[in-house]
Amino acid sequence: MPQSDALRAASQLSPDNVPLLLLLAQALLDEQDAAGSRETCERVLQLQPSHREGTLGLARALLAEGKTSPAAVRLEEALRRDSNFAAAHALLARVLLAEGNRAEAAEHYRRAVALDKNTLDQALARELGADDPPERPARAALGVSGGSGAPVSRPLEEGEEWKQADEDAPPPERPPVTFAQVGGMDALKEQIRMKILYPMQNPALFRAYGKSIGGGVLLYGPPGCGKTLISRATAGEIQASFFCVGLHEVLDMWIGNSEKNLHALFRAAREHAPSVLFFDEIDALAADRRDLRQSAGRTLINQFLAEMDGGTAINDGVLILGATNAPWHIDPAFRRPGRFDRAVFVPPPDEGARAAIAEILAADKPVSALDAAALARKTDGFSGADLKAVFDRATEDALTAAMKSGQLVPITTKALLQSAKSVTPSTRAWFESAKNYALYANQGGLYDEVLVHLGLKK
Repeated sequence: MPQSDALRAASQLSPDNVPLLLLLAQALLDEQDAAGSRETCERVLQLQPSHREGTLGLARALLAEGKTSPAAVRLEEALRRDSNFAAAHALLARVLLAEGNRAEAAEHYRRAVALDKNTLDQALARELGADDPPERPARAALGVSGGSGAPVSRPLEEGEEWKQADEDAPPPERPPVTFAQVGGMDALKEQIRMKILYPMQNPALFRAYGKSIGGGVLLYGPPGCGKTLISRATAGEIQASFFCVGLHEVLDMWIGNSEKNLHALFRAAREHAPSVLFFDEIDALAADRRDLRQSAGRTLINQFLAEMDGGTAINDGVLILGATNAPWHIDPAFRRPGRFDRAVFVPPPDEGARAAIAEILAADKPVSALDAAALARKTDGFSGADLKAVFDRATEDALTAAMKSGQLVPITTKALLQSAKSVTPSTRAWFESAKNYALYANQGGLYDEVLVHLGLKK
């Protein structure tokens, strides 16, 4: 059952529930029903005419329908009420670009990023960089696209000021999660202990043998199997500072800033050692340079390699973890000793791990007499994210029934097993691709663990 059906049923019982209507509008848009999303947002604005998210949702739906002029009018109204509405600036940039107004679109995009870095969109930035955007105060190397689409720069003019990218280091986390909060995965945990934790916990012993503490470890495997969670738990086990790096914290549309952002992250990790510097979706930052056409991406990769080598500072006590679903797209230079020379395969949870994950997912829900073992047996090949989807669908069905009856409806094992039938394991497509790489492009035995998991190697 599409998510919108359950939300629509719930909204019929509570027609004036604005948060619920906004969820329904987003679900309809995700399901390509732009007209339905627009009508739902219009209902929100009937209830609350100046609602920010309702206005933004309506503009998104109008843009999806190709109605750019009405979308622009709505966004301009929102910005007149609040000129610092970053999401409205970002969406208006898309609308204006669709209308061919590239210069004004670039202005709104730059304003959005200045207000909120979470609005950074590299694809949109590249589209806006196809022609020269309007000048703005810049750093010593301000990236402005020339006619070839490659970034160019101009010197910082007298009197101009710009905040340097590496002045602000992100604050470290102290993850409360440890291996005890990670369901199952005992073999993987022990592998991480041997490769990562014991060296960090016994630095004097390793230094006595001339071994530095830290280095790089690549976590790879199908999506949704807990690479991020296990990275946080690794930091929690050794009570290390944890830096979780998203693409928006590194990539910048202005030339030289991505490299400065990356340097700032490494510098912060060194200052807070022992620390764990975690790069999710690292293939986006460490792509094979043979696949890159523009020099900007190559420069960032070179900076990344230099930081890992510790050319500008010592990385002793800094553990660099990279997670990827596509290790075959990473530049081979990152596999050199001293960089990501250790690789850990993160497989889908086995039956025991699935039962443990089910227990964790059921802990904060009204589940009646959960038979975690039965659910685990029926969900072979499911990732942790797939199991969460099973619980989410069963929860939506129970919540819909509860709204109709006005009483709490418990989630049963039977309902969870029924929900599991409607969820296709997301790991299957990954293994179809990984099998080919493991069989025919397995340099240095990197994918041997994949072959063992598939039963193709002992």
